[in-house]
Amino acid sequence: MPIKGWQRDIVGYMFLLPWIAGFLVFAAIPVGASLYFSFTHYEVLTPPEWAGLENYHNMLFRDSNFVDSLKVTLIYVLLGVPLELLFALSLALFLLKGIRGLAIYRAIFYIPSLIGGSVAIAILWKHVFGASGLLNGVLAWFGIEGTSWIAHPDYALYTLIILKVWQFGSPMIIFLAGLKQIPTEYYEAAAIDGAGKIGQFFRVTIPLLTPIVFFNLVMQVIGSFQAFTPAYIISDGGGGPVNATLFYTLYLYQKGFVSLSMGYASALAWTLLVIIAVSTAILFLTSRKWVYYNS
Repeated sequence: MPIKGWQRDIVGYMFLLPWIAGFLVFAAIPVGASLYFSFTHYEVLTPPEWAGLENYHNMLFRDSNFVDSLKVTLIYVLLGVPLELLFALSLALFLLKGIRGLAIYRAIFYIPSLIGGSVAIAILWKHVFGASGLLNGVLAWFGIEGTSWIAHPDYALYTLIILKVWQFGSPMIIFLAGLKQIPTEYYEAAAIDGAGKIGQFFRVTIPLLTPIVFFNLVMQVIGSFQAFTPAYIISDGGGGPVNATLFYTLYLYQKGFVSLSMGYASALAWTLLVIIAVSTAILFLTSRKWVYYNS
């Protein structure tokens, strides 16, 4: 007996039912609840009370820590992402030159992206840049007296930016794949026109690699806005010294899970979503001016 159209649809939906249930329980409902909580006073242990836009008003006009956390995160993104991509591209160009043991070097350089966001590496970083850490030990050989870099308000954030740059493996692999897709004919034509290695890099490599640069840029910006573990471990969860490492996500964590102001934390989370969305939209709009697709 042939299966009717609606019966076939029911079978398909039955197969989709586990995914739909998981999406509703673990994604749609929590996201909707957080949006509702962002308009309430919700202290977790007491029922939420409707507050309208009060959380957002306090955040924008009365909360100095919100401004500090946003400033710290923006500095982290604006410095860390370009430096990371520049370092990743430089190593990708180096690995492109058929050196022996390429697979081994590629695997070694990729490791920081796998473990760089872990608690263990954050603890290691804390010891490297501590008062008696490895960096100061090296400086002592040259007669230079170092400081506790992670405890100094002028340097603490930059130690995290260095950690960000160190996690170059993932964009490096993507850059390497993109470089291998550039036809050699373009370089030969540029050489015939009199372009040297530097000219070929800026006139051939960079323009043809802009889609890869754009992809890496978008992914790294989104990920950097969500950075949390290094700042939490290195500052012992406080964002110090003097809010120098108070990342936005760390401040959100403090409000939601330390102060139990879950309504305010939800407002912070939705504000972060808007910030990431606006940043991504700006990148897409400006990409029309500098990203070239080889058709």
